Amino acid sequence: MGPDERALRADVASPGFRLGEVDGRWKLIAIEWPHVFIGIIAKDERGHVLRFDCTDFPAAPPTAGPWDRGGNTVLPFDRWPRSKGGRLGAVFRPEWKAGTALYLPCDREAIVGHENWRTEMPSKIWRPHDGIAQYLELVHELLHSHDYLPPLVSAA
Repeated sequence: MGPDERALRADVASPGFRLGEVDGRWKLIAIEWPHVFIGIIAKDERGHVLRFDCTDFPAAPPTAGPWDRGGNTVLPFDRWPRSKGGRLGAVFRPEWKAGTALYLPCDREAIVGHENWRTEMPSKIWRPHDGIAQYLELVHELLHSHDYLPPLVSAA
């Protein structure tokens, strides 16, 4: 086991991550290194699975996108959370990176080319000491916002 995997495993055992699980905000599903599968519960009680790539964790930010565990593929776009036209739609963008990453400042893929985010949204930039719970808190907040709409199609 490499240092990045050890760091991730220590992070998901930390009080901050565990509190999110106890509160029912998210749940660790599996670690299949370098991928980590975490379910996040939306305000309508639907679970949305994210597949994180945690290569070089925590020095490098993770990247994550909605995932279909049964099909072992990117979640079909009609099963993604929808937006009423606000921030959720700017983050959950199936057309961006073919659905493999969320458009969040703490995401490894999204931060590339967005140095302005460091001053415009400093609280949302990856902070290694806060761990993966930082990313999960941002997604959980979106899935509980007034902007959230359920997917067009329910999970199979």
